[in-house]
Amino acid sequence: MTWLATLGWQYQRIAQVVIILLALAAIRLYAQSGEPEIALVIGEPYEAMRQRSSAAIAPAIPGEVSFNIPMSDARLRFTDPQYGFVTPSARFFTVIYRDELIHSIRMSPQIEPLLLDDALKVVLDLQEQWRKGGWTPNRAGDFPSFADTPQWRAQLREVNKGGTAYWLAGDKYQVMLMVNRFRDYKRPTEERYLITLGLSKSRGVK
Repeated sequence: MTWLATLGWQYQRIAQVVIILLALAAIRLYAQSGEPEIALVIGEPYEAMRQRSSAAIAPAIPGEVSFNIPMSDARLRFTDPQYGFVTPSARFFTVIYRDELIHSIRMSPQIEPLLLDDALKVVLDLQEQWRKGGWTPNRAGDFPSFADTPQWRAQLREVNKGGTAYWLAGDKYQVMLMVNRFRDYKRPTEERYLITLGLSKSRGVK
């Protein structure tokens, strides 16, 4: 093999490596350009959540019980292999930690107060994800799961009632889901609703 042939072969290898690196960079850029998200599982190290998430969030304070808020609107991607689910983007989103471990989540999976049809769409989608993932309703006799029925709509429209549902993921996690009428001063003539989602370790069936 002549030195020209050897040089040509080396250039081909370099070109292949460059193409692979560019492809990987493009994939990473595409992933980062998607919807910002906080990706976590309850009980894991806080820093693991930060490294996995595409939304920026401040580091934990060592040895403290505190919380942080993403630096932009972000959705939650709960990464448990069996019980995982994804929420819409949230403006109110708190990640609570204790001793640098993820303790719980409190969020409102919406960017603004929603019309009733839109609020029901969000909560019904979340419930369907949970149902498919093996979550089960908890305390359903007192707190039935949300449904798009005339009775539920009438209850949610009452300012002092709203609704709450609880779900369990085996003996691992629990979710509280609430929907309440919300006075939106930007649109005072419209009925708007606020969804609240709380996620933590399970405290068992009640």
